[in-house]
Amino acid sequence: MNDYQQSSPIDFTVIFVVIAFGIISCYTLYTVNPYLGVIDQGAYMKQIVWYVLGSIGAAIVMIVDYDRLNQIVWGLYGFGVLMLLMIFLNIPPGIVHASGGAVSWFKFPGIGTIQPSEFMKVFLVITLAHVIVRHNEKNRVRTIKSDLLLLLKLIGLAFVPMGLIAVQPDLGTFLVLGSITAFMILVSGIQWRILLSIISSIFLMVGVVALMFVLNFSQVTTFLEESVFAHVDSRFYGWLQPEKYEQSAGLQLLKSITAIGSGQLTGKGPGNFEVTVPERHTDMIFTAISEQFGFVGSSIVVTLFFLLLYRMIQIAFESNDAFGSYLIVGIVAMIAFQFFQNIGMSIQLLPITGLPLPFISYGGSSTLAYMFAIGIVLNVKSRTKTYMFE
Repeated sequence: MNDYQQSSPIDFTVIFVVIAFGIISCYTLYTVNPYLGVIDQGAYMKQIVWYVLGSIGAAIVMIVDYDRLNQIVWGLYGFGVLMLLMIFLNIPPGIVHASGGAVSWFKFPGIGTIQPSEFMKVFLVITLAHVIVRHNEKNRVRTIKSDLLLLLKLIGLAFVPMGLIAVQPDLGTFLVLGSITAFMILVSGIQWRILLSIISSIFLMVGVVALMFVLNFSQVTTFLEESVFAHVDSRFYGWLQPEKYEQSAGLQLLKSITAIGSGQLTGKGPGNFEVTVPERHTDMIFTAISEQFGFVGSSIVVTLFFLLLYRMIQIAFESNDAFGSYLIVGIVAMIAFQFFQNIGMSIQLLPITGLPLPFISYGGSSTLAYMFAIGIVLNVKSRTKTYMFE
């Protein structure tokens, strides 16, 4: 006899954190609005609209059984790749939009810009989760051959969108897709002897690259400048020696550190900015929070992120459906990497990449994608059953 209890189908912790993020995001954008250029004026109002639309989308995703994603997974993956391919081929030329040296958007009159790579993150999570579950169902007895086959499937599926994003070029999103893939490979059930071999090889390659960089600095620099990531070398210099490149690659980092430090314990108060930080409403929005509300305000934001990640991990463990658990694992990897990278680059722990702070930075595509992901998390939670007797 199998009886079960079902707790509240709605996870109020996740909803509370997302609402808090929405308030923090819109209010911060409101305070920085006077300092924005003409194009970005009224960003806080647009962000409110994106949050409303995202909330409606999350509610719809939550209502429909997430197992339906198994039926449309290849349609989602194909649609995401098609959008990236259209950007790569500049089709149609009047809509494909470039900004900051990257060609990553579609621009529609009256709507604004849409970044397909943001949605591709979630589509990739769904696809990899589907493939892992289906593969493991067909290969109950694990062998080296079956594990290698699964590894090749996952890498192959990730390689296509990662390659198309690399040539835009968009290093930040490229790294997010890589982190999603790596994390899901780690929890896919592939034997650790295979994973340890791969990890050792990666560390060896990183060591070789670092050694080449030290011994052949000029040659490595020339190679980077001729690659799709031509901007990487300047960001690397600006990260390691921001004072030396304070008028170029190190400017944004120095401004960021100064703004965060100037906030001290409790900040300067709402709307009081003394440091001009480039991209303060998007990638560097954490500096605006820290300057206004100091260590206390920034700590609240960090605590909310840890609470969200902790609760999502709990939901993944509680789920009695493998597909649901893998979905949340991928979403945790997506949000966690961007959270650590964004804040890390703001305080010089990591090099600067063009990654927004999830749920808080201004951006329609990113907000809609994150809310879509939250809808999936709430869906998995609402359909998790707690069994009393087996």
